Amino acid sequence: MRNTRLATDIGGTFTDVAAFDERSGRLLLGKALSTPQRLVDGISDGVGKAGAAFADASLFLHGTTVAINTMLERTGARAALLITEGFRDIYEIGRINRPDAYNLYFRKHIPLIERASSFEVRERMTAEGDVLVPLDEASVHAACDRMIAKRVEAVAILLLHCYVNPAHEQRVKAIVRERLPDAFVSASHELSQEYREFERCSTVAANAYIGPRVREYIAGIDRHLHETGFGGKFLLVQSTGGLYDSQQAKEQCVRILESGPAAGVIGAQALCRTLGLRDAVAFDMGGTTAKAGVIYKGEVLTTGAALIGRYAEALPVQIPMIDIFEVGTGGGSIASIEDGESLKVGPQSAGAEPGPACYGRGGTQPTVTDANLVLGRLAPDRFLGGEMRLDARAAERAIATIAKPLGLGIPAAAEGILRIAATAMSYAVKGVSTDRGLDAAAFAMIAYGGAGPLHASAIAREIGISQVIVPRAPGHFCAFGMLHSDLRYDFVRTWFRRLEEASFDEIDKVYAGLVEEGRRALEASGVRHGRVRVAYAADMRYVGQEHPVTVELGEAVFRKRDRQGLKRHFDDEHLQRYGTNAPKERAEIVSLRASVAGMMKKPALERIAKGGRAPARAAAAGKRNAWFGGKRYSTPAYRRGALLAGNRIEGPALIEEHASTTVVMPGDRLRVDDFGNLVLEIDR
Repeated sequence: MRNTRLATDIGGTFTDVAAFDERSGRLLLGKALSTPQRLVDGISDGVGKAGAAFADASLFLHGTTVAINTMLERTGARAALLITEGFRDIYEIGRINRPDAYNLYFRKHIPLIERASSFEVRERMTAEGDVLVPLDEASVHAACDRMIAKRVEAVAILLLHCYVNPAHEQRVKAIVRERLPDAFVSASHELSQEYREFERCSTVAANAYIGPRVREYIAGIDRHLHETGFGGKFLLVQSTGGLYDSQQAKEQCVRILESGPAAGVIGAQALCRTLGLRDAVAFDMGGTTAKAGVIYKGEVLTTGAALIGRYAEALPVQIPMIDIFEVGTGGGSIASIEDGESLKVGPQSAGAEPGPACYGRGGTQPTVTDANLVLGRLAPDRFLGGEMRLDARAAERAIATIAKPLGLGIPAAAEGILRIAATAMSYAVKGVSTDRGLDAAAFAMIAYGGAGPLHASAIAREIGISQVIVPRAPGHFCAFGMLHSDLRYDFVRTWFRRLEEASFDEIDKVYAGLVEEGRRALEASGVRHGRVRVAYAADMRYVGQEHPVTVELGEAVFRKRDRQGLKRHFDDEHLQRYGTNAPKERAEIVSLRASVAGMMKKPALERIAKGGRAPARAAAAGKRNAWFGGKRYSTPAYRRGALLAGNRIEGPALIEEHASTTVVMPGDRLRVDDFGNLVLEIDR
């Protein structure tokens, strides 16, 4: 019997593996350097270090950054766009966002598909789904001739109002597949069933652009799995934190844009439920980026669309996803001097190859990891449990290239790097909390990722957060989070109705259709799961507004036919998000949403042995000099695996484990809870 669930998260620097035996409840962990030239090698190394085997697994769960990296780095396919006649410039014009009104150097978004590769198709549907202009198949064939001449590798199809009636898009896709059999072909109605032509166009263009690379990536892992004797199901983590089949992922690639980070937020939610926490910020810092998400009132905050890239130049993707804010600051982020004497950290990263200077793999530029090593916060002989020795002299030489031009000592320059990094990463936390109308200072922070616990205290100080929780095995937490993910399918239908005129019978009918579609998808997946959980939501706005807010709805609202209750939910959500509402104004429904999840068995969080207030002698790992706030402290280090529940430690201190180090800054107080989590009370 194959009872193991393997979860792997590939980051820019490390590949993390968690293996869960569903029968015994045993959890194994492994970590290896990512191998950019052949990513499956990093997966195999991680699985080997976890002491697991592909042949013993029934499920292989995977999170990856390949989709979003392809989009951000502009390394996707040669793609073309087929669009309704007269609307060729939708993708170019966009929404004309101008966040900096007086910025003379403003640049609008740059489409993934150039205008010269956009071709018009003669057809037109009405907003009600009726055929206004029949599809002219000759225009489709003419476009195919031009695409063949351009040697197009991927095709995006966006026809007006196809979210109501997809017949024309379906026929166009069939023709394109026949004429361009080797091309990746994506139709917008398969990804988004909402109105807003630009957002739908941007979504299908992104899917086509990243499609060939993501499809080949998934196929490569699939081949590798079969070569190793794996005979189970291969599932990927969606941006919602839910799981879906690899065959679907090959077609709907855009759903894995935030694949790895989403799993970490799901893991943070599981931890919150165990600890009885209602509100928390999930903070994940790896080698390349830092990400943040929010658990509010016990639920993960999600969004129906996201901007990928910087706000002014970003491209929208209109699919459900966890609300995650990301900044280009990680352990491998490179520090440099710009504009004379200005110190900058990131977004360029040393990655896994060559990596930070201290890795001894050919890197020479100073990074955040080098700064931590120079300041004594990392032990050169205990990195990754001693598997990888760090070169302190190489780190000092790299930091010196920053220190000398600035007229600073090496410790001062290193602390400057960390302060700038902490400020940059605080923007990720503010982006999902303060910018959403939430008081981040009232939330606990759950810090994970290999570098998260190193910087959590500094970021908490920056924001005013008073409590930081570092879970067990933080360096493997995203992979661990995948083991708490459920099989999940999200559906949305645009459905314009004034609230006072909306029929609850019609609402029930729409929701019933969405839920039935979800149940069919669960059954088709072929994956064993437990009970089915359904969640409902509606996009609503005040009459006259342009943009809606998503309101989570309980079944009781529909059972009671409570129109006023629905309006109160919306008013409260609007007040939370924007700081104002208008209870006397009329409201309208824009779209209806349903999430259908097949619940999976999850690993329980184990309690650890109890101890006294003082850590046992076995936990002591000596002392070393470490710098904090310009002062050098003789700082005790502790082995995390030897700490017991109830132990308390005053800062400064360093808590070391295989894949991470937790920094307890001067004035901070740490206690170990019953589950082995490190709970830091931040000195304010």
